[in-house]
Amino acid sequence: DEISSSAALLYQEYDKTLRAYHGVDFDDLIRLPVKLFDEHPEVRERWQNKLRYLLVDEYQDTNRAQYRLLKLLAGVRGAFTAVGDDDQAIYAWRGADVENLRQLPVDYPRLKVIKLEQNYRSTTRILHAANTVIANNEKLFEKKLWSEHGAGEPVTVVACQTPEHEAESVVMKISAHKFEHRTHFKDYAILYRGNHQARLFEQQLRNHKIPYAISGGRSFFENAEIKDLCAYLRLIANEDDDLAFIRSITVPRRGIGPATIEALGHYAANRHISLFTAVFEEGAAEHVAARQLESLREFCHFINRIAHRAPREPAGQVINDMLKAINYEAWLYESCEPREAETKWSNVGDFTGWLGRKGEEDGKTLSDMIQTISLITMLDKDDEELDQVQLATLHASKGLEFKHVFLVGVEEGLLPHQSSIDEDKIEEERRLMYVGITRAQRSLTISYCERRKAGREVRTCDPSRFIDEMGAEGIRRNDRKSAEPVTKEDARARIANLRAMLGNKPGTIG
Repeated sequence: DEISSSAALLYQEYDKTLRAYHGVDFDDLIRLPVKLFDEHPEVRERWQNKLRYLLVDEYQDTNRAQYRLLKLLAGVRGAFTAVGDDDQAIYAWRGADVENLRQLPVDYPRLKVIKLEQNYRSTTRILHAANTVIANNEKLFEKKLWSEHGAGEPVTVVACQTPEHEAESVVMKISAHKFEHRTHFKDYAILYRGNHQARLFEQQLRNHKIPYAISGGRSFFENAEIKDLCAYLRLIANEDDDLAFIRSITVPRRGIGPATIEALGHYAANRHISLFTAVFEEGAAEHVAARQLESLREFCHFINRIAHRAPREPAGQVINDMLKAINYEAWLYESCEPREAETKWSNVGDFTGWLGRKGEEDGKTLSDMIQTISLITMLDKDDEELDQVQLATLHASKGLEFKHVFLVGVEEGLLPHQSSIDEDKIEEERRLMYVGITRAQRSLTISYCERRKAGREVRTCDPSRFIDEMGAEGIRRNDRKSAEPVTKEDARARIANLRAMLGNKPGTIG
């Protein structure tokens, strides 16, 4: 069709540009070895003999290309272990194919299936809810999770009037529960189907001065403008860094395009030298046009001048002079929308300001600071070490666990998502619900909204079908008459907790 045809033409240009930059993307890390093994049996056999045993984790998330690579590496011996769970296959939207699990016993008749059914994370009531929901899906491998952690608290279902009410309710519950049980903020997680749901919860958490982190959120150092500056700094520190050279020479643009870089790259590869070194060799003139070569040499002389100043002058002064020389601010405003350019330039200011302050405080030059920047991601705060509530999409939460989980927005149209309902793809959404339930260790609260804004209109929401699919056992429905009333033991334990918390003796509360 027209879209596929356009994509094919675009791919040719994309692939050509990758080759020009001597780069591969993540898919190439699979595609190129598969191509190599298909076309060169002797190479395939060498690797099959070198890699005697293989372990594939999260096997349900593999795509068809990855399965082909596994088969080529495993060969006829098939000495591999695949660890996976068909009930957690939630990445079909990015190419994962659960059929890879179905195909394993077909392609490998000697396959031995070992079921790992004991769960070391959750209480029995939480697992029962998960097992009951997922039982509605077609099974590739039958299993039933069990735990030795005891029954635990009932899974609670709450109806909220609006998303605002839901956010307020969840944050109030976290505050009260933390106060009552002397827990930590990091014991709590708020999980949702889509990133757009996070904003209201962030507002309420800030209002109550509760620290929080968003799992899977992008690091400051992942911003393109910060990567641009880091490329310059890497090149100043090491002129043989070809990736830094390519990024720096092309941002801002200097009339140096993919064709010039490809020509220079071929010459440098034949000479076994870096792109930077190749620029100054006489032989480069035979491969690169005179005008482009002049621009390349001018850029390299500029880098050499900055590299000369870097170990001798204050870091802030050198980095600011460099930004002025390359007209980076003007380039941002030329290539981006005004608001986006303003944000990017503000980020640049934060970064260079930090460099300058840190240099002054520690008496370090730019050369010294570059060594720190090479480990810059280690300066990023480690969210797991900080005491803060975790916010995450269900996809981002996979593999994580939290003592107390609030699974929010569990409504028809959100979870399951409307597109999945329309396309009759409910099974993957059910697996997403299963993943959300099984993140919880000690308590699980599920909430939905009765009304939600859709543009200017307010629509009535129905609770997700998955809530009823959890059954009644071990479920406390606060959205209607409770399916399981509070036991005397639960009531006594709650009163005992309150007494202990307030330091009162028996008899003073009653």
